[in-house]
Amino acid sequence: MVLVSFIEAILKEHHITCIVLDTHMSVVEGSLGILPRRIMVDADDLLQGRRVLEEAGISSASG
Repeated sequence: MVLVSFIEAILKEHHITCIVLDTHMSVVEGSLGILPRRIMVDADDLLQGRRVLEEAGISSASG
C-alpha cells in the first residue's frame, strides 16, 4: 500500500495523471491482500512514467 502511494506521488510530481484501481477490493477479499492494486496511466504518458519510476529506483513489474 505504501509503494502504491509512493508511485502515485512520483507520477503526480511529474504531472503524469494516474488512476489507482482495485483500492476497495480488500472489502471483497476479506483484507487478505490477494488482489493487488494497479496503477494506470494514459498510453501517451507510459514511457515517461516508466522512466521517472526507474529513476526513482522502481522498475516496472509488468512489461
